[in-house]
Amino acid sequence: MNFPSELKYTKDHEWVRIEGNEAYVGITDFAQRELGDIVYIDINTVGDEVTKDDVFGTVEAVKTVSDLFMPVTGTVLETNAALNDNPELVNTDPYGQGWMVKVAVADAAQVEGLLTADAYKALVGA
Repeated sequence: MNFPSELKYTKDHEWVRIEGNEAYVGITDFAQRELGDIVYIDINTVGDEVTKDDVFGTVEAVKTVSDLFMPVTGTVLETNAALNDNPELVNTDPYGQGWMVKVAVADAAQVEGLLTADAYKALVGA
């Protein structure tokens, strides 16, 4: 399993990559492996401010549907349009082409409260 050290993580298995005042958010390699083959991503929160830990969408796999939780409070700027036709990108490249939303971060201090790669690795027992 892959745990890029430049990312931050949540106990709900989302990752965050900070770029200036914006953040890219997706689900971790661990999460996509647990879910199995992903067939649909449903995110309809573009333009909305979503509070930390609130649901911003769902990910549907062959066997289950799982909520996506916002790691930091922010306004959803865009969704990854590539996932509309290729949701399996979350399985094949969860930290790259499989990102889900881009967010304008409202409170940068919240990022510091997220897990490091090592802490997340310990959480999932890897």
